[in-house]
Order: sequence, then C-alpha cells, then structure tokens
Amino acid sequence: MFLRDIGTTEVGGFGISTAKDLLLIQDFILIPQVCSAVTVSFADDAVAEFFDHQIDLGRQPQEFARIWIHTHPGNCARPSSVDEETFSRVFGRSDWAVMAIVACGGETYARMQFHAGPGGSLQLPIDVDYAAPFSGSDTDDWTDEYIAAVQLFPDPINSEAERSPTPSRVGGSSRNLSPLERAAWPGW
Repeated sequence: MFLRDIGTTEVGGFGISTAKDLLLIQDFILIPQVCSAVTVSFADDAVAEFFDHQIDLGRQPQEFARIWIHTHPGNCARPSSVDEETFSRVFGRSDWAVMAIVACGGETYARMQFHAGPGGSLQLPIDVDYAAPFSGSDTDDWTDEYIAAVQLFPDPINSEAERSPTPSRVGGSSRNLSPLERAAWPGW
C-alpha cells in the first residue's frame, strides 16, 4: 500500500514467496522502471540483475519470478489491455503466473494463469495474513528504494527523463534528504 500511495504513477515489481507456499507473498521487490499513470516499463538489465541475485540467494524461479504486482493510481484494479498484453507476452510461457493489481481506491485484483494440462486461469482473492511473520515497516528505506527505482516516462516536450514526482501521500516522514534528493524532490 505504501508504493500504491507514494506517487501518481503505476509502480510494479515481483512478489517473493517461499517453496512451502508459493502464493504467500513475503516480500516485494521494486525493479528499476520508467512509469506513467498507465504503464510500467522495467529496465531489462535490472530484471536480469534481479534474477541473478535471487538465484544467488538460493531461490527458485517459482519463488521470485511468477507473481507480477503493480499499482493503478486510480480507483479501478481491473487489468487494462496493456496489462493483459504484458501478462501474456512476459508470463505466457511460464507453467503458472499471477498478475496482481492494487488500486489507489483500495480495490484489488489477482488472477492466476497456468499452462499445465489444458491450461486455464482463475481469479484469486487477496488477503493479508496477519499470522505470518513480518519484520515491520520501514518507510524511510521504502522511500529511498522508490526514489532510486522509479522514473517518469520522458516528457515529449522536454527531452530529458524526469524523476518521479514528489511523493504527496507519504505521511510524516521525518527522514532528512540528501542534497541530491532535495534537488530531485523539490518542496519535500
């Protein structure tokens, strides 16, 4: 929800689970990306580095590369035609995959597709398992990760890519920004 509310663009990444429960997401990894209000484009080299790092940690692809999670800045969590095309193109050869969407208004959507046997898909409920261990919130680290990873699509009038807009809905961060961050995030 933090990443859903921090900016005005879509934001995406991968859900991390364990071999014991592939649908219990225990972590979320934000991949360096360029975003707009309706799209997310991961940097190809960043995805490759993410995959290499996860393998180095001893994880199997089904634990880190099958659950695509992204936000919608509006109230609707239904997948767009771009979401559907991306899910099909990127995950269409996987034995199974999940597309999950969290919208600003609180609506959620998750669908699993699988290719075993005749294949198929089913919509999944999204719940928070409060019994699962959780090390706690760290909004300062999450903000740093967001600043480092999320950029806006270039403005067609201004040829330089811009940093993501100032997080407007992050409440009460007392963190001191570096001079570089203050320059990139005026007024925060």
